[in-house]
Amino acid sequence: MYMYGLIDLWIHILIGRFTYEIAPVFVLMEQLTLKKMREIIGWPSGEGDGIFSPGGAISNMYSVMIARYKYFPEVKTKGMYAAPRLVLFTSEHSHYSIKKAGAALGFGSENVVLLSTDERGRVIPADLEAKILDVKQKGYHPLFVNATAGSTVYGAFDPINEIADICEKYDMWLHVDGAWGGGLLMSRKHRHKFSGVERANSVTWNPHKMMGVPLQCSAILGILAGCNSMCAGYLFQPDKQYDVSYDTGDKAIQCGRHVDIFKFWLMWKAKGTIGFEQHIDKCLDLSQYLYDKIRNRQGYEMPQHTNVCFWYIPPSLRGLEHNSEEYREKLHKVAPKIKAMMMESGTTMVGYQPQGQKVNFFRMVISNPAALQSDIDFLIDEIERLGHDL
Repeated sequence: MYMYGLIDLWIHILIGRFTYEIAPVFVLMEQLTLKKMREIIGWPSGEGDGIFSPGGAISNMYSVMIARYKYFPEVKTKGMYAAPRLVLFTSEHSHYSIKKAGAALGFGSENVVLLSTDERGRVIPADLEAKILDVKQKGYHPLFVNATAGSTVYGAFDPINEIADICEKYDMWLHVDGAWGGGLLMSRKHRHKFSGVERANSVTWNPHKMMGVPLQCSAILGILAGCNSMCAGYLFQPDKQYDVSYDTGDKAIQCGRHVDIFKFWLMWKAKGTIGFEQHIDKCLDLSQYLYDKIRNRQGYEMPQHTNVCFWYIPPSLRGLEHNSEEYREKLHKVAPKIKAMMMESGTTMVGYQPQGQKVNFFRMVISNPAALQSDIDFLIDEIERLGHDL
């Protein structure tokens, strides 16, 4: 009987769930966990709604869908012809999923306005307001602003409170994309970076990123009711013997969903909220250790961001004028070459990329609490060993 019980459990995990009667335990796990996440965000009594989705890109797409449904519900039945030209706003450093959502949902990528950022990669609120006014002057309708909490490259946190003031002023939907940075909400030491998040209309939070939950595990938190509902009669009968609000499948754009909540719920039960806080704090402490280690070290240059981004400058380049084209061309080739040698030698692997006018740099993101300071030391030594003669 025990074996049959395990088989039944894993069948439910594999086939997903869309109604309470198919997977009651997992539905309740999801509802309780989402409520706790909303409480951590700061919404009174955890009010609101939410669902686990296949990833942060889909969660962000949900946010655009529910914003459109709130302001122009007739689009659901009549299409985009039922609305004026709608415009979305997001940081020039935000995740590409916002632009992709604009394209996929019929707004058009040209109606996704990119906002300028400061030297730390954060949206400049004055630029947002100026671009809203420009859109309104053209006769378009500014609908939605995405504030990024932990940008992909720099790990930058947009000023949520200032953006929220502007959204309230112009009656716009405020979404916070905390896919990467959401884990900081678990930390009393670091959650100040999310100041104002409780003013958001919706939030994306990916436990599968900084919190270390296995892929996939992404939550969209906001009011989904009615947005995607089609009331399919063979699944979502209104006269069932239980509270049909537990039939969560009608909120999703797909029918069956993978049971992403189970692994997250197990981890939370095992680690506890304090355990997650310690996990986050350790990752951020290691990032600070790396930053401090290379900040004044010969042969490195770095901007100051939450993610540790840096250039390693081989001795052969240190005498060149840093603003010269020759220096930029040669430095652009350093990170790719060092990464290739790392992979060939099988020692380690660190991502690199350009950004805007900046040539290729290393981008070090620490999300594994099992990492040690000795691992950071080894990484720096390995970069210098492999890059010394470039």
